[in-house]
Amino acid sequence: MLDDKTTIEYIRQAKKGEASAKEALVEHNVSLVKCIVKRYLGKGVDYDDLFQIACMGFLKAIAGFDEKFGVKFSTYAVPMIAGEIKRFMRDDGSVKVSRAMKQTAKEINLFVEAYTLEHGCQPSVSIIAEKFSMEEAETVFVMGSSKMPLSLYGGADFKDGKERELIETLPSKDNQEDWLDRMLLRGAIEELSERDRKIIVLRYFRGMTQSEVAEKIGVSQVQVSRIENRIIKEFREKLSG
Repeated sequence: MLDDKTTIEYIRQAKKGEASAKEALVEHNVSLVKCIVKRYLGKGVDYDDLFQIACMGFLKAIAGFDEKFGVKFSTYAVPMIAGEIKRFMRDDGSVKVSRAMKQTAKEINLFVEAYTLEHGCQPSVSIIAEKFSMEEAETVFVMGSSKMPLSLYGGADFKDGKERELIETLPSKDNQEDWLDRMLLRGAIEELSERDRKIIVLRYFRGMTQSEVAEKIGVSQVQVSRIENRIIKEFREKLSG
């Protein structure tokens, strides 16, 4: 991928109508686009169609990106690309937004309303993310899954007295692989049985050893190992499509 300085320069040129700059951005970010596309394989939409839709989201990201956001272009582009795919799949009827994501979006909605009433201003993305124990980029993704009263491009007042768009509150550091994997992992965990879900949560979110988990839920360490390996295998198969 291009370094930040070169990316910004290409974006500037692309916005002036330079087709070659736009092509260069797509070419050098194709691995990022493919990374997002592969998360949606096996959902009833062909790879080529998903890739084209993702590229449309990428082009929209180029058009909508502003240097004043204070974030890396990739941080801004990832939710835009994923959102474009999700909107297509939702409208096309191929998949539905998960119940958990709908519920989280609803809870964010209520939190935003309550926070605004109490503080007289809308919460920043970081505040919402902290409240729901989510990464900022994942928060953007969930907020994009439904019509939220809080716009990422709407103004919000901060302690310094200045008004900024909420997208500006996203951190500069990003790791698309990690947060996309976590998002999908959450969805996969929701589909597990109560015992399997508890094992995964204790192992990977509480840092327990297999022996500690076995003692806690009353099974052998060997059983925990088998269950864990089975779940990981199933998860990898879902990722590979």
